[in-house]
Amino acid sequence: MLKSNQNKVTLPSAKTLFSITLSLLSLGVFAQKPNPSATSEKFATLLYYIENAYVDTVNAEKLTEKAIVALLEELDPHSVYLSKEELQEANEPLNGSFDGVGIQFNIFHDTILVVEPIQGGPSEKLGIRAGDKIVTIEGEMVAGIGIKNNDVLKKLRGPKGTKVNVGIERSGSKELIAYSITRDKIPIYSLDAAYLVSPGIGYIKISRFAKTTMEELRTAIGELKNEGMKDLILDLQGNGGGFLNTAVEMCDEFLSGDKLLVYTEGTHFRREDHKANPTVQGSFEKGRLVVLIDESSASASEILSGAIQDWDRGLIVGRRSFGKGLVQRPVSLPDGSAVRLTVQKYYTPSGRCIQKPYDDGLDAYLSDKEKRFKNGEYFSLDKLDLPDSLKYYTNNKKRVVFGGGGILPDVFVPLDTTDNSAYFSEMLRTGVNNDWVLSYVNTNREMLLAQYPNIDSFMKGYSVPASGLKEMIKMLEDKKVPYNDEEYKRSEGSIIIRTKALIARNLYDNESFFMVINALNPAMLKAVDILKDGSFEKANLAHKEFK
Repeated sequence: MLKSNQNKVTLPSAKTLFSITLSLLSLGVFAQKPNPSATSEKFATLLYYIENAYVDTVNAEKLTEKAIVALLEELDPHSVYLSKEELQEANEPLNGSFDGVGIQFNIFHDTILVVEPIQGGPSEKLGIRAGDKIVTIEGEMVAGIGIKNNDVLKKLRGPKGTKVNVGIERSGSKELIAYSITRDKIPIYSLDAAYLVSPGIGYIKISRFAKTTMEELRTAIGELKNEGMKDLILDLQGNGGGFLNTAVEMCDEFLSGDKLLVYTEGTHFRREDHKANPTVQGSFEKGRLVVLIDESSASASEILSGAIQDWDRGLIVGRRSFGKGLVQRPVSLPDGSAVRLTVQKYYTPSGRCIQKPYDDGLDAYLSDKEKRFKNGEYFSLDKLDLPDSLKYYTNNKKRVVFGGGGILPDVFVPLDTTDNSAYFSEMLRTGVNNDWVLSYVNTNREMLLAQYPNIDSFMKGYSVPASGLKEMIKMLEDKKVPYNDEEYKRSEGSIIIRTKALIARNLYDNESFFMVINALNPAMLKAVDILKDGSFEKANLAHKEFK
């Protein structure tokens, strides 16, 4: 116990203790220095006494970091803390390239959570999924030990060609799933494919809204127009978002005049409108447009989809998007670390808030997609509760659209699970499908390229050999996965198409993969039908105003 005035602890100045608040000036929020609140004084006082009077030696830096993380978890699902070491690598999927396993991840409840496997990377090829939890790396437990982002990067990254073994916990699986991942150069392109799916109908697949996206998109649209493109299918399925500025620029490519594209608003931030530039002609302001979305389309994808829908510019096809409409801005902290703090929400031009509710906590928020699946929303829109209070109206044609979180498509396409089977999942999990393709192409590359010099000839003439399918079955048996005739026959069509798509990727490029695999893309096939059968013209859009 502290006694008398001579032993009284003297507190440092509030300015010293709360330099963290001064960093908010970097946001341009305040015109003058903020004053520490009574609450922040309270926390600083406690921390000071812990450092100077607690019975044992403490690591104040570690305590502070834990307190920051816990504090942010109470706010919303997307406000996050990044240490100084983590900050440099945090945006790599949007900026550059690296050698590694090819996943985007978060540390959630002290567990490595796969947010998204990077398309074309080794993890995606093996069948690692969003929502998987990595609990062991090289046999060492990495869950529940206080692992940090930088620790994960050190363990999973490494030179191209080296292997790393991971154990994954997956919803619905009672035991850990073992994967051996061969590290590779991770491609950081934002445009995966651009080609004509039918005469006059172009298809562009965008995987993220990155710094290079607009240059890639404009180049692709120009090339497709030269090939005769009149209509465009823009595929944003699985696109988790990216930079706000890129989303605004992309909206401007499709919308003319000075139309409102999106606005942001928060308690401490005035409304900010982002509008199209009337002095710049977009690369596809004319022509019929269909945008594909699903439950993994988020953030920037929803900004674009919402703007296209609200201005009746095109049709949105697929399933309800994720519902990520929170704006984060970086707050630099004194030690070089940072917080990405949610400061505003995104709103579509009609006033719909893109963000889905998160009042039930982080666990419920992150398991929302699983809940949608169990509730049957992926298979029927009738499972959605859409009260009149969620009704909004589009700007031109006054069509009914719905708020409540995410973008609801104009044309619903249910999830197709017809060809799914546990046997096919095991083929993907064990990497047998990919391993066979790699071996097959390496052995027969010259012969295959001589016979099929380009992707067009390959798509028309190539068939996966029956002997190859038998070899994959044998490879699975060697991995202690018994043959299941019923499940194999159910999935055979998908196995063949996926195998052919992987061969195409290995022979040609990533775009070739999509040209083949899109035979299994119901939303894309539906979009083609809509543009061909007159459905687009019957949808009461304003597309003629954009011709």
